[in-house]
Amino acid sequence: MNAPRTINEYLDQLRAALRGADPALIQDALYDAEEHLRAELAEQPARGEAQMLEHVVGSYGAPDEVAEIYRDQEIRIQRALRPPSPPKRPSMIGRFFGVAADPRTYGALFYMLLSMATGIFYFTWAVTGLSLSLGLSVLIIGLPFIVLFFGSVRVLSLVEGRIVEAMLGMRMPRRPVYPTQGRTLMQRIGSMFTDVHTWTTLCYMWLMLPLGIAYFTVAVTLLSVAVAFIGAPIAWALDRGGLGDLFVDGRFTVDWGFGPHIPAWGDALVLCVIGIVLLFATLHLARGLGRMHGHIAKHMLVPREVA
Repeated sequence: MNAPRTINEYLDQLRAALRGADPALIQDALYDAEEHLRAELAEQPARGEAQMLEHVVGSYGAPDEVAEIYRDQEIRIQRALRPPSPPKRPSMIGRFFGVAADPRTYGALFYMLLSMATGIFYFTWAVTGLSLSLGLSVLIIGLPFIVLFFGSVRVLSLVEGRIVEAMLGMRMPRRPVYPTQGRTLMQRIGSMFTDVHTWTTLCYMWLMLPLGIAYFTVAVTLLSVAVAFIGAPIAWALDRGGLGDLFVDGRFTVDWGFGPHIPAWGDALVLCVIGIVLLFATLHLARGLGRMHGHIAKHMLVPREVA
């Protein structure tokens, strides 16, 4: 590999050395490298890019060396994000109830409960920002507002990425895409409109409203029903065996397939068992939805062109 003579050549070689790696890792590596190289060039403006790179390659590292360091670091990150390994060949019952020992389950469940609030915020921010951008575009303050709005969208993309990585375990970028050098202000503004990543991020923010409402509704409904069923024996005991008094003439009956009868202790215990099964089924559902949403966020919030 030829020694890079410009910063762009260095970044191209680093991108090539990282080919096949996680797009989030590539984005972080390219941002860190470009930030470091631009800072070195700014500190010593008398040096050209070629002289600066000759010096940096000895301290910061050649592109292939930097790529190897990032790959090694990514292995440690993935180990930290990976949930604990289950016992070898667990039984079906062990797999069903073992979901309670997976920390990603509770992260996904909390994300489902949080998603309605974040979904409302993202949707409101995107719709309001786009509406004001279009409305103010005919005024002199329209251009600065559009730039600030699209900049805020990229910041929110990083914030959501950190939430997704912390709760759902999906590797997301820790750095933004480095601002393009050598372009005029109008060219940078134009690139915001032509950048697919900008629009996929906005689509994600719109999509989070229906998804957030659905996640929150499913989580709250299933958890409420499960907890209510589990607490049936306690409710029965506190009511002194008279849950039938809650109904007209105390003649409420149930039928489990053995004929109708007035509810008793056995029915409360059956409801408790159903509630326990429903609770663990809800945890499995939450973990599955968390994995699904992690892939959605990865696809829509991480630009693929970095790879």
